[in-house]
Amino acid sequence: MEERTIVSFGYAIKYLLREKANFGITSGFLRELLKRKVEVTAILESESNKDVPDKKTNRVDMKAQIDGAEIAVFEIQFLETVDFFGKVLFGVSKAVVEQVSEGARYDIKKIYSVNIAYYNIGARREYLFNGKFDGFKGVHFKDETIPFTQAGDLAAKSSPKRDIHPEYYLILPEMFDGQMRDRFDEWVYVLKKSAVRNDFTAEGIKEALQKLDKLQMSPEQRNAYNRYLEDRYSVESAIRTGIMTGREEGEAKGREEMAAEIAKELKFDGMPVEKIAQITGLATEYIKKI
Repeated sequence: MEERTIVSFGYAIKYLLREKANFGITSGFLRELLKRKVEVTAILESESNKDVPDKKTNRVDMKAQIDGAEIAVFEIQFLETVDFFGKVLFGVSKAVVEQVSEGARYDIKKIYSVNIAYYNIGARREYLFNGKFDGFKGVHFKDETIPFTQAGDLAAKSSPKRDIHPEYYLILPEMFDGQMRDRFDEWVYVLKKSAVRNDFTAEGIKEALQKLDKLQMSPEQRNAYNRYLEDRYSVESAIRTGIMTGREEGEAKGREEMAAEIAKELKFDGMPVEKIAQITGLATEYIKKI
């Protein structure tokens, strides 16, 4: 089948899908994922979901409000991190806490946590998982589960009137085998290949092709996108090199020294200390001193 190349979903979330004119793309993505009619009405900002000026990051996030006042928290992680599920739970927790102002009622709206990890977290065949506080369960291969190991024992009681527990989705594009089992798989194809086939019919796909098509970008937009990819790959390469070196040495000291060297380079390039801490795992106070 003929296909057209579009910008990566990570880039789109960071720079393009926050605009109201592009809400239809995110709405279509969520309709196919959640299997129900939803409309994105706003993009919300918080301390943990702000767009930042630096482009050199292996993590992208966004928080969207949908028509029932529910909230969808998007997190895209390009490189493996030991605290990925901790970040997922933190992002959801922040979205819950930020709904309640001081002295107000605890009228909590449902949270949908949409997590896209471009590496495998232990799956054998499955590429789409869904779950709540008891872990992720395979959507297509029912025998596969990924435990929410960092979530702890979240024995919370649900409301007798409505379900307010966060609901999680975990998408592993690199595990996708290309077989179309339902229409959301067309979006998984897009996540993996940054391309749209001409036979795709999932909601939001045609709008994504129209508005994210690389061929339709101005030279300035295309240059900005290429710089984004170059910066991302540069950081990924440096971190992978550090991880490999640390493993070969087999010593925590060696890994820490390599992380410090990476931190120095990123700091020299102007990346904020908080972002460097997320990437390297080093303490912000330590990074300020090096």
